Amino acid sequence: MSILRTEHLEKKFGAGNQGGAGVVAVCGIDLTIGGGEFVAITGASGSGKSTLLHMLGGITRPTAGRVLLEGVDLASLDDDALALVRRRRIGFVFQRYNLLPELSLVENVSLPLVLDGMSDARADEAALAALETVGMEHRARHRPDELSGGEQQRGAIARALVAKPAIVLADEPTGALDSVNSRRVVELLERLVAERGQTVILVTHDAGVAAAAIRTIRIQDGRIESDTHGVPHGLHTPTGGGA
Repeated sequence: MSILRTEHLEKKFGAGNQGGAGVVAVCGIDLTIGGGEFVAITGASGSGKSTLLHMLGGITRPTAGRVLLEGVDLASLDDDALALVRRRRIGFVFQRYNLLPELSLVENVSLPLVLDGMSDARADEAALAALETVGMEHRARHRPDELSGGEQQRGAIARALVAKPAIVLADEPTGALDSVNSRRVVELLERLVAERGQTVILVTHDAGVAAAAIRTIRIQDGRIESDTHGVPHGLHTPTGGGA
């Protein structure tokens, strides 16, 4: 069953500035993602892969074409409605975690639910359950500056999961981690797909990370160069980033 679909998706930056044609970052992408897929989007720097991911998540609006999440055209929504869909149906994981330093880990994880009107007690309960899923319940009351990079990223994944989204989008989730923590994060994403049927799409430049996915889409010059399905090869040792 399709969870996400794009039709003739296009994004230009700077179109019309001083009479210029602008830069085409994504051009004419048609894509269908099924429920429970683990998809890696790869490509060289500047290929358009992150722009594509941001359009899939409603962060960036397309210049042309459509993104349909569970049948809803994201481009047709006003800003308030789009923010609601992002908060309830899309989980985001970024390279730099984006945890609020003044809040504890459980408060960071519960924040999307509190913003959506859930009581603090219920939000706290749901956040603790999400932290248990990623093996971080024992660090729930710690602030981000008391956690390692790998622990912060697992907390960020818990935050992405807390609203039980239709899809999780991860933009270079291992880019700031060493190889050991990269392995732990990607194995966690694998388990979410295998055990919970969670749909996960991640952008990565790391071939070892991409090898863990069931499907790999390679982007070149804003277009799909290849789209391959198969049995994942297992997580190779990722390059990783800083500790």
